[in-house]
Amino acid sequence: MNLVPFSRRASGKDTQHPDAATREPFDARFVELFNEQYARLARYFGRLTNDADVAADIVQAAFVKLYQRGSLPDAPAAWLVSVAMNLFRNAQSSESRRQRLLTMDRAKQLHARAAPPPDVVMEADELQQRVQRAIRQLPERDQQLLLLRAEGFSYRDIAGALALHEASIGTLIARAQREFRQRYEDEQHAP
Repeated sequence: MNLVPFSRRASGKDTQHPDAATREPFDARFVELFNEQYARLARYFGRLTNDADVAADIVQAAFVKLYQRGSLPDAPAAWLVSVAMNLFRNAQSSESRRQRLLTMDRAKQLHARAAPPPDVVMEADELQQRVQRAIRQLPERDQQLLLLRAEGFSYRDIAGALALHEASIGTLIARAQREFRQRYEDEQHAP
């Protein structure tokens, strides 16, 4: 994406775009916001999708929409989460089609890396699966609350993204954490 707010004439001289005075602060803040938010949004959606590539596509599309908008909303982080969540919901149906097309063997090849010792891999996989099963048993709102908070989003950003009152976020997160702990313990003791 070209963030340079001017065009070049055939003569080689720089000429300012008519909107350059208002565009430059937006461009600078957009780059700053991208650097601040991209990684944690990608991690959040990676946890929701269990697919880093899909998560990256969703987050990138949200930033593209913000750039096309041309101005920052009052709560940019919450706006990005909200837009990306809508994109995620739209992508869920195509994800099931995509999963059918990928064979397990092909998926393993795509995500291959240097293998740690088998016992470490097995233990980490079991822990990850227990956590994912416990999270997936929670209502969608609780999942979103816990994962957004785990990524360091503020109560204000979470409230804006999920259309909730900021004052209730702490209580809702505490309830979701208790429910998660219960589900996780149930998973841990399951045969």
